[in-house]
This record gives sequence, C-alpha cells and structure tokens, in this order.
Amino acid sequence: MTRWNLAELNYQDIKAEPPFEVAVLPLGATEPHNLHLPYGTDTFQVEVIGRLACHRAAEQGARVALLPALPYGTETNQMKFPMAMNLNPSTLARVVGDLVDSLATHGVHKCVLLNGHGGNDLKWYLRESFGKSPVHLFLCNWYQVAADRYGEIFEDAGDHAGELETSMGLAHFPDLVHLDQADDGAMAATRFEAVNRGWVGITRPWHLLTTNTGAGNPHPATAEKGKAVTEIVVDRLAGFLTELSAAPISEQFPY
Repeated sequence: MTRWNLAELNYQDIKAEPPFEVAVLPLGATEPHNLHLPYGTDTFQVEVIGRLACHRAAEQGARVALLPALPYGTETNQMKFPMAMNLNPSTLARVVGDLVDSLATHGVHKCVLLNGHGGNDLKWYLRESFGKSPVHLFLCNWYQVAADRYGEIFEDAGDHAGELETSMGLAHFPDLVHLDQADDGAMAATRFEAVNRGWVGITRPWHLLTTNTGAGNPHPATAEKGKAVTEIVVDRLAGFLTELSAAPISEQFPY
C-alpha cells in the first residue's frame, strides 16, 4: 500500500490491499508553552514528524500506517496553569492499550508509540504489557532521536518551549508562533543539590519551576534550525520504520 495516512484512507483502500506491517501512534498533549507557542505544540510537532517519517518510509517500501494523533497527555504537574488538559498515566495507558488491542484484532503486530510530550512516560507501560499481546511495542520520543546533534544546531535546545520547540514551530506552524511575547524561560532551582544535579528525581511542580511555563530560552530559535533537526529525525525514524516493516516476527523477535 503506497498510501499510509489512515485518517485519509477509505474502506475501499483498506479492502484492496494486504494489512499494514507497522502502525505509528503519535502521542501529543494540550498544555501551555510559554507565552508564544500554542497549546497544541506537542501534538503539532509529533504529527509533523510522524507524517514526514511515514511518507519517507512508505517511499522506501515500508507497509506503515500513521494513526491519528492523541492530542492529550499527562499534565498532573501543570494543572496550576489554566486549560492544561490532563490524562493520568493510568488513563493514558488504558487508552493506548485499547488502541493496541484494536491493532491486534486487525492483524497489525508491530506498533511504534511516537511520543511528543515529556509527561507521557510510557516505559512502565511497555514493561507491564509485555507478553500480554501479540503486538510488539516500540517507544520513540521524537525529541531524543537527534539529541546527539543538538550541540551543532542549537545554543541550548531547552526543556519546554525553548529553542528546539520554538524552532520547530517557526519551521512548521509559524502563524501560531509569537516570539515577541516570550519570556526567557528561566527555571528555578530546588533547595536540594541532589535534585538539581539530577541524581534524585521528583515530579517538578511546573508553576514553581517556571514563570510562564517556559523552560529554556526561545529567542535564538529560527525556522532553519527547526528544519535541520526535522530532517535528521525524519531520516533516522524512516529508516527504522522501513527496517521494522521488513523484519519477520519469530520467537526471537526483535533479536
């Protein structure tokens, strides 16, 4: 099947071709991103990455289906900010699980959870669901795919609504970016050095960590930087999808 975007296909398209080998489920969020990026930033970004990667993989022969993106994620630590729309981790896992069960019913046994939101920590779900479904799950946080190249592209990629995400916005949805409104994305330190150094973890209360939800300076962002990182991510992800599509499932899979 040369067409890969499930939302745009019709029943005749599906009936006329053999099943897909790989499904890609983009996971986004609805939350504030400093004063200059839209609430849909995480969803818009992961949709762009999913669409471009699946298109390229399909051109390379992959039998891949891009599922519609889930526009909600876990926002438990951002609920002090108006209109952050939360799915608790257990709820998100139930939604993903139901969709994975649907794939199993339809004979699609490889699924990539393409995540675009840092709050969607789903590694625990992969462990809990392991061996309970014929669907083999792969978790990909798109913003980590090209992290080894960030030093070449960005002054500081940032954590949330910083240079990386603002560059992505300027590249892919510039009409929704108002960079002149952004603050500098300064982050507060906790009183504990162990937490600040990263070897003790917490769920960060975002209203105490940030001023206007931004974490990282967005002002050096450019559309060119967004396009550069997009190309690296899409190239790497499309290659993986193509390889995954061609890989036969056996008792030793994925080894």
